[in-house]
Amino acid sequence: MSTSTSSAIWQFSILSRDYQVYSELLAPLLPDNVRLSVATDDPEQFDCQHVQLALGDPDLLAQVVNQCPQLCWLQSTFAGNAPLLRAGKRDYQLTGVKGIFDQQMREYVFSYLLYFTRNIEGFALAGQAPANKWQPPGFDALAGKTLGIAGAGDIAASLVDVATVFDMKVVGLNRRGSATADYTQVFTPDNKLEFAAACDFVLSLLPDTPATRHFIDAEFLAAMAPHSILINAGRGVVVDDNALIQALSTRQLHAAVLDVFVDEPLADDHPYWTLPNAYVTQHTAAISREQDVAVIFKGNLIRFLENAPLIYLFDFDRGY
Repeated sequence: MSTSTSSAIWQFSILSRDYQVYSELLAPLLPDNVRLSVATDDPEQFDCQHVQLALGDPDLLAQVVNQCPQLCWLQSTFAGNAPLLRAGKRDYQLTGVKGIFDQQMREYVFSYLLYFTRNIEGFALAGQAPANKWQPPGFDALAGKTLGIAGAGDIAASLVDVATVFDMKVVGLNRRGSATADYTQVFTPDNKLEFAAACDFVLSLLPDTPATRHFIDAEFLAAMAPHSILINAGRGVVVDDNALIQALSTRQLHAAVLDVFVDEPLADDHPYWTLPNAYVTQHTAAISREQDVAVIFKGNLIRFLENAPLIYLFDFDRGY
């Protein structure tokens, strides 16, 4: 593709549960040489044969991407794109969304760090006691505690400064063993048990790759201190559910806050719903807001038409 092709008519389609909102947001932004042909939430109605540019939800697009011979660029509405990465087709550019989740993730993570440390539940129960209501429960402070972030990438970096304000230590873990944010230490996966043992709180933001499947397993959980908290706001496949259920049931660790799961929605009879120390947050830690995704799409569309490098481009081999 060269810049001279920017005058061609590009066939653009949307496949998303929020297709109506995206249609309203994007239609006025499209240049004359980009034509919106289909906007739907039904993969069977998608314009597979003619689509060249697409935007949509990765789980829906994964159902049709292999039947799209002319596809050149696909802008996902999500940060994680495991369904598309597993689909097999690679002869196109796949871009995700970044830079729009930082504030949401900061609020989510520190809500629970403060909830457990200040023992908010304990104070609520103390107020329900029949007598001696003024006797406070035990509580602690974040200062001096260690937050460990598995998946020390862009979103994780936005949490480090906040943790520092609370006088926390922050350690990270990623494939490289190095990061741009000011971590006390950054571990590699080979040292994951040392990482687990060092943390009062473990936050997983790991992507879904073959190397991260069941990364948080029985051995990892056993290395965590009994008072520690696990928060998974990355990908469900990272956690070995059977091992975690066992660890929570036996109070091997204090609690787990779980936002993502292998199968969503989480079944109504899943043990996580009834474990008193499992906190399920229904995949709400950081959601893709349509307005933010539209801004990313518009910027990438300009780059695409000018034959410039796209931002947030996925590497099919690395899986992120």
